[in-house]
Amino acid sequence: MDKLLIRGGQPLRGEISISGAKNAALPILCAGLMTAEPLVLRNVPRLQDIASMLRLLRQHGVKIDEAATVRDPEAVVALATPTLHSDEAPYDIVRTMRASILVLGPLLARFGSAKVSLPGGCAIGARPVDQHIKGLQKLGAEITIEHGYIHAKAKRLKGARIVTDMVTVTGTENLMMAAALADGRTVIENAAREPEVVDLANCLIAMGAKISGAGTDRIEIDGVEALHGAEHAIVPDRIETGTFLCAAAATGVFGGSDLLLRHAAPQTLQAVIDKLAEAGAAIEHNGDWIRIRAERRLKAISVRTLPYPAFPTDMQAQFMALDCTAEGTSVLTETIFENRFMHVPELIRLGADIAIQDDTAVVKGVAGLSGAAVMATDLRASASLVIAGLVAEGETTISRIYHLDRGYERMEGKLAAVGARIERVS
Repeated sequence: MDKLLIRGGQPLRGEISISGAKNAALPILCAGLMTAEPLVLRNVPRLQDIASMLRLLRQHGVKIDEAATVRDPEAVVALATPTLHSDEAPYDIVRTMRASILVLGPLLARFGSAKVSLPGGCAIGARPVDQHIKGLQKLGAEITIEHGYIHAKAKRLKGARIVTDMVTVTGTENLMMAAALADGRTVIENAAREPEVVDLANCLIAMGAKISGAGTDRIEIDGVEALHGAEHAIVPDRIETGTFLCAAAATGVFGGSDLLLRHAAPQTLQAVIDKLAEAGAAIEHNGDWIRIRAERRLKAISVRTLPYPAFPTDMQAQFMALDCTAEGTSVLTETIFENRFMHVPELIRLGADIAIQDDTAVVKGVAGLSGAAVMATDLRASASLVIAGLVAEGETTISRIYHLDRGYERMEGKLAAVGARIERVS
């Protein structure tokens, strides 16, 4: 099984190109179920979660043109669904990737039936799908849960007003896709505002959907009879961007980091940029690039995770790694997931001073970390350990990096190209 070997102590200098956003690509791939015509997607990241989703889509009958990458390096995925082979999303796929629930709305809307395994537990906490089910029932679906599967049927969904009990990104996306082919108008209140929701809406609009309000907490969808093919480029990954920004900020103490991130979307992570500037990093951005410079030990920064556009839960672990060697004490409060401090014991193995009380972690910055063998517990925890390894003295070995491969495209290669001493070993 692969591991990452990191020898810390080097600043990051150079350029990194940001990949497409995993959390935008996954629902947009599912939108391919909603039309018989080709949907060509550019800037799709090469990740384990993407491979799992393509495997599931093939099972449903989606035709995926593997040659598209050869003809045009940017057209990494071209797909179409003229007919349905199966309406079932089996447990063996869903258990490895919770985003599989996103086939529920498209299957039900276009083909009238779906059988999707319940996702089950998750390392970072419960992420129930009850909001998906309640919303689809509002649209007229008949839904039962038997033997661990959601069974959904509808001759044709009908528009309705849906008020979700909580802000849910995948719930908003599932309901938006379902409503795109429903009869009449659907209004989703308390909708998620994330850039990935907006990106899905833009793709659906390119396919002929009538959607307004994406990016606000009220989305209106006027259902159409059918969607057509389209071309769409996936939005840059704001979490990958933020992770590399934190890595540069943390390693600046070793003589100065100067990192330019291209093909980024700075407008999608303003909360992260503001916090890094508050910590003492120098940041410039314009259009599709961000430059960060850090030349000293930064100040400890407290954060509280909240739904977009506030500070993202997917950046909490990376900021904790940054705070481990910052000057002062920080308080990190996690309000989204109840079990998202699993990286703390591993950071402590590297020499961090962290205390946890309920949903809050208190981090006292130390002068330095020391390399050790650590284990990744989830996707963003993996990224925090990489950042910690980059600043630790000596060698750090990170095992179970399959978590990292779910959401970061060639992370070790990108970091090595800007000066990090990092390699993948068996």
